[in-house]
Amino acid sequence: MTHLVTEPQIVVVAAVDIQRIGSAISEVNAAAANSTTDLVAAAADEVSIATARLFGTYAQERHAIVEQAAGFHDQFGRALAAAGTAYVETDGANAAAVSGAISALATPAAPGPNYVTLVLGGSGNPIPPTFYVNTMVDKYVTPVFGNFVARYAQSLFTPEGLYPDTGLKVLPLDQSVSQGVAILDQAIKQQLNAGNNVAVFGLSQSAIISSLEMQRLDPAGTPSSLPVSFVLTGDPLNPNGGLWERFAGLSFPSLGLTFYGATPANDFPTKIYTLEYDGAADFPRYPIDLLADLNAMAGLYYVHGNYLDLTPTQIATAVTLPTQGPTQTTYYMIPTQNLPILEPLRAVPVVGNPLADLLQPDMKVLVNLGYGDPAYGYSTSPANVPTPFGLFPQVNPLTVLTDLAAGTQQGIGAALSDISATGFPPLSGPSLPSVSSGLAQTLLASVAEPTGASPVVQIDGFIGALQSANTKVTGAVSSALASAYGTLLPTADIANAFLTTVPSYDLNLFLDGISQALNGNPVGLVNAIGYPIAADTGLATFLGGLELIVVLTAAQSITGDFTSLSL
Repeated sequence: MTHLVTEPQIVVVAAVDIQRIGSAISEVNAAAANSTTDLVAAAADEVSIATARLFGTYAQERHAIVEQAAGFHDQFGRALAAAGTAYVETDGANAAAVSGAISALATPAAPGPNYVTLVLGGSGNPIPPTFYVNTMVDKYVTPVFGNFVARYAQSLFTPEGLYPDTGLKVLPLDQSVSQGVAILDQAIKQQLNAGNNVAVFGLSQSAIISSLEMQRLDPAGTPSSLPVSFVLTGDPLNPNGGLWERFAGLSFPSLGLTFYGATPANDFPTKIYTLEYDGAADFPRYPIDLLADLNAMAGLYYVHGNYLDLTPTQIATAVTLPTQGPTQTTYYMIPTQNLPILEPLRAVPVVGNPLADLLQPDMKVLVNLGYGDPAYGYSTSPANVPTPFGLFPQVNPLTVLTDLAAGTQQGIGAALSDISATGFPPLSGPSLPSVSSGLAQTLLASVAEPTGASPVVQIDGFIGALQSANTKVTGAVSSALASAYGTLLPTADIANAFLTTVPSYDLNLFLDGISQALNGNPVGLVNAIGYPIAADTGLATFLGGLELIVVLTAAQSITGDFTSLSL
């Protein structure tokens, strides 16, 4: 079968160009007609007269041929234009028919408006795969909107860059979020124009994108009439717990990172799921508690990435958090059994878990103080009220001492239980690793004299082994050096943030406290000193965590043993 491939618009443009060329030829032909057909004889003799007649006759015949060619050119141009128009009309009709067929297949008839679920990934996951889409919809969206939403779930690309967390050559957060908001806004409006209700699922950075899109769709901050809903997990803009709200208004230009504030609470129907001790979505309210800050940063690694892996049973244990005043958002806190900060200790064979269980009850009391209540690893004040960081929790010291005493007894009991259940393994001697390195084995294997091998073969094998080893060692050293100097730029950017932006932020906090004191609030003097200290404690932990990510990412390129933290 013969196939014809054409671009209708190009055909039409070509026809117009051909007509212009034909007009130009006609004008030139007309201008030259008189001077070539009416040739005057150079003299009165017979030769001159005969020559003039000959040229005149030739010119007339030439012009007749040119006129015929012009006529053919004109007809060809008109035919080409007609063909182009026909192609355009046919192409449009076919496109409409195909579009209608695809729409009929993609959007089958359903009672009432169709729900389209747009599923976004987190940092480092710009194009959510099918498994991710189906899992997140089944676990978090279907329980809210019903089983039929899964039929209309689709992955939505957003950049999801977070320099330097997800790489050294990726978009900084602000730029990535800005592009993501524009993409999501266009996708939502496209679905609304098609008459569909829209549900949006966002995780981590895409929860930030979703929150800013709420503000874009409803700048007034009042309940919107648009049929749009949101389900967010691990939201860094959580009104009471999100790291981006704890330090709202702060910006690190060197990192391209801005703390945007809080997710709107009363714009659209919204469900927000948070794991306890998730350092991005459940950051301590009182960051002067260094142990709580360190636990939150450990939570970025051990907790923040677990939303995909939670079972329906774990999600069902979520506690509905209290709210205050009008809100369209429901907030869920999913308990985390173990402190993230103790997870490295638990990885130690035999003794790690008993030691962690021994320490955990008392450490939980001290960590939870950073959230305001020794009994909870999250703030118990209204979840929908934007809550920046504070200075000291309002806790009775006697309550803390009582909880610590009870925790000591609980820890001893848990450790003894672990030892009793596990026992000690027999002290069998583990097999020793080979003393020879890969290079030594290669050299020895090549030097060993095989049966019947000549000395020349032995020498050739030895030289070949040296060449191979040289290439491998050079490649390893070069890769290590590249990874090492690759850490310099983000390290400099992090240092820039801490040495320039943080002191400026501290000065503003100090001046706020002085202003409070001048306005008659004596606590302002305490705040003027205490708030910068609290802020520095939390921010130093956060920036130190970023630097740790950079260093470990460089180590990963050499050993391949590290999984990046992702907000």
